[in-house]
Amino acid sequence: MRDACAAGDVNLATTLLLEAYGPELLGFLRWLLRDPVRGDEAFSDLALDVWRGLPGFDWRCSGRTWLYVLARRAAARVARAQRGSGALPLTDSVVSDVVQRLRTETAPHLRTDIKNEVRRLRDSLPEEDQVLLVLRVDRGLSWREISLVMGEDAAEGADEEARVTLEARLRKRFQLVKERLRELAEEAGLLPR
Repeated sequence: MRDACAAGDVNLATTLLLEAYGPELLGFLRWLLRDPVRGDEAFSDLALDVWRGLPGFDWRCSGRTWLYVLARRAAARVARAQRGSGALPLTDSVVSDVVQRLRTETAPHLRTDIKNEVRRLRDSLPEEDQVLLVLRVDRGLSWREISLVMGEDAAEGADEEARVTLEARLRKRFQLVKERLRELAEEAGLLPR
């Protein structure tokens, strides 16, 4: 990906990033927006943002982290829009083809009764806590990556001290969220007391 960027081949770099992380980002966006159609719209916006942003991306964080930052921004734009006017079309057919293929290849996960109940419990948490769980537990992002994704100032290059402070707050918040989720699971009879 870096080599393609360095060579100025934005189409190839975008394709490689979407191939590597597209399915997990699409799932994240569908979850975040609670709607597959709006998630797909945000994914199209994300792909366009990647294509447009790669020439200026300086690799201060991993490509994956940068994609999650862009994904949250795309989801926020779609959520703010009163009406889905449809995503802007990608100008490159190769990248557009990748986006379409990833949408159709991503199969919904099989859901057991317990998974549904855990999802219901997680959905009862505040949205920021849900995002934190998804990024750390479901996506396995590091605390540094999470601090970049969840902290707009940190993502835009704030000083290291501010990012470390945010990371510490997020770790503490994650502990509290896990404790709360455990309490809810015990109350629902999913875990022994």
